[in-house]
Parts: sequence; C-alpha cells; structure tokens
Amino acid sequence: MTKRKVSTDDLIAAILKAIDEIKGEDIQILDLREIENTVCDYFVICTGTSNTHVNAISGIVQKQVSKLTKEKPWHVEGEDTSEWVLLDYVNVVVHVFQRQTREYYDIESLWGDAKITTITSNN
Repeated sequence: MTKRKVSTDDLIAAILKAIDEIKGEDIQILDLREIENTVCDYFVICTGTSNTHVNAISGIVQKQVSKLTKEKPWHVEGEDTSEWVLLDYVNVVVHVFQRQTREYYDIESLWGDAKITTITSNN
C-alpha cells in the first residue's frame, strides 16, 4: 500500500487553518516557484505575540497538518528559543516569528521577487 501524496494546496490550507485557529498574525504566503534555485515552492510566514504564542502556533500547525493530511515536518528548528520556529514540509516551509525577529530578518524583502499573498484572518 502506497502513501497518498498530499497536494501542496491541501498542505497550505491545513497550515493556514491551524495558524488562524490560534490567532497567528500577519500571515503571508510567498510563492517562490518562479525564482531560480529556491529551497522550496512556498513560504508561509506568520507572527506570534510571545514565546508561548510562537510555540503554540508551531505545535498546532504540526498537530493539524498531521491530522488533516498525515504529513509531518521533515525538519523543525527554533523551538528552543521560540523567536523564530521553522517547520520544513519540503515544498512548503513555515516560518513562525516573534515580531521583532521577523522585522530584523525581513525575509519578505530578501525574497522580494516572490509573489506575496496576504491572508486575512477569519478571527
């Protein structure tokens, strides 16, 4: 029996649902497919208000994505400090920042050629 491959759209939808559920802020999707030599197809970026909130967002994303798609991140970084947690789902990389860390690294500008979609929260 082979494992069904989850579509990127379904994976992103599960990620966005989880972030919105726990009130992640300033959610953006960066479409990197038209840029040469990128590490993935999409970044999903959001902001948490504290270490606890960043950890909660990271945790619920992992839980909801696993529940809805059966996918687990290939790699997770940053949970020890919770200033910037990275969840690598291979084609989609989720970045959960605290505000000051997001402003400092400004990855939206670093990937300025990406098509950026801002997500409006349902909350």
